[in-house]
Amino acid sequence: MKVVVVGYGMAGARLADELTARGQAVTVLGAESHRPYNRIQLANLVAGTVGEAHVSLAEPAGRGVAVRLGTAATSIDRTARLVSTSDGDAVPYDRLVLATGSRPLLPPVKGLVDDDGEYPDRLAVFRTLDDCRRIVSLAGRSRRALVLGGGLLGLEAARGLAGRGLAVTVLHAVGHLMERQLDPTASGVLESTLDTLGIRVELDVTTVAVESRADGVEAALADGRRLPADMFVVACGVRPETALAEAAGLAVERGVLVNDRLRTSDPHIYAIGDCAQHAGVVSGLVAPAWNQARVAADVVSGRRPLARYRPSLPVTRLKAAGIDLATMGDSTHVNGQQVTYADPARGTYAKLVVRENRLAGAIMLGDNPTVGAVIQLFDRGGPLPADLRGLLLGRSPAGEPPGAETSPALIPDSAVVCQCNTVTKGELVRSWRAGGRTRATTGCGGCRDAVDGIVDWLCTVEGAS
Repeated sequence: MKVVVVGYGMAGARLADELTARGQAVTVLGAESHRPYNRIQLANLVAGTVGEAHVSLAEPAGRGVAVRLGTAATSIDRTARLVSTSDGDAVPYDRLVLATGSRPLLPPVKGLVDDDGEYPDRLAVFRTLDDCRRIVSLAGRSRRALVLGGGLLGLEAARGLAGRGLAVTVLHAVGHLMERQLDPTASGVLESTLDTLGIRVELDVTTVAVESRADGVEAALADGRRLPADMFVVACGVRPETALAEAAGLAVERGVLVNDRLRTSDPHIYAIGDCAQHAGVVSGLVAPAWNQARVAADVVSGRRPLARYRPSLPVTRLKAAGIDLATMGDSTHVNGQQVTYADPARGTYAKLVVRENRLAGAIMLGDNPTVGAVIQLFDRGGPLPADLRGLLLGRSPAGEPPGAETSPALIPDSAVVCQCNTVTKGELVRSWRAGGRTRATTGCGGCRDAVDGIVDWLCTVEGAS
């Protein structure tokens, strides 16, 4: 059986790895000229805290993988089952998987793109490795930067530039930051934290034009102000890349429509990752994409043809120097009991949304030692402790000494430690004992402290036995 994967990003690369692990040969078409890399770590690349080698992803091992870099899929002939490519080839398939990802969202701001379709000299978008290279190059000859967008991507870009010593101003059209994940109070605390890091925030402002000058750029705002800078970065989010699927006549709404087996409206074509829309949702997060890759590999390879994708509850992390933020579930909704605690002076905010004694959502901003316990309670859906104040204030939920709730000995084996890869504590322990490896810490990296703690505990307890 001939399997072709279009896209060699985080979803496509993981799918190729999963397919080869199941003994299935695969051809991968990657539009970018780079080997697969971790987009979640690109902000650290902008900040200069890691190099390009650090963001590289492990590639499929063994035989049976044909990767064609710098080769974009240009069209799909569903009748002949052929994928035409940018180099003039036609690749046959029996099963085709679209992992085309997403593209940057460019708002209707005059001056973002030149007449020839290129970006002006002092402007960049924040999405790909090549984008990061451009941003780093611009930052090397800049002192001031403007970032358009106060969502997750925009704040990651802003923190990276501030880490290089630039004075950064974030321009956001909404009245508070990260409005999909944060409430206004949390946004206010985060804004204060950003200010201490050299990042100024302009909220509820509309950018109408960006004008390039010989010595930099100038943003024109709807209120009449003009803000000068040396560089301008667009990070307003992304949109699913569905052009290939639409041209082929597949069912598309916001993303390519797929069922529980990740199959599109064509039974021979599947879609995963940022481009896929399942049950009305386009996730845009790495954990669902990698989960989809596992299911698609089972179905396409025939290993488990009846496997079904079941979406996990979303956990979003923003963890950069000076910022530690985790949001999950219905963090901005008001349906349910809400328990909050704020200490703006310390940059700390915590919010729990409770329904029927279960954690329906949470916001954990700042240094709070119970963030791991909160994520576990959310992930497992178990009953909450009677006194929720301990979770908000960084104390044990059941009166144990501080830190006891995160002691590796007390974490159940079924607890998911790495959300991105769905790695449990039990899997970590078994892998450590067998001298093997898991994929924990290879996603957002937010689980590194927990994984290191479990490994240290194993070394202490079993190394002494």
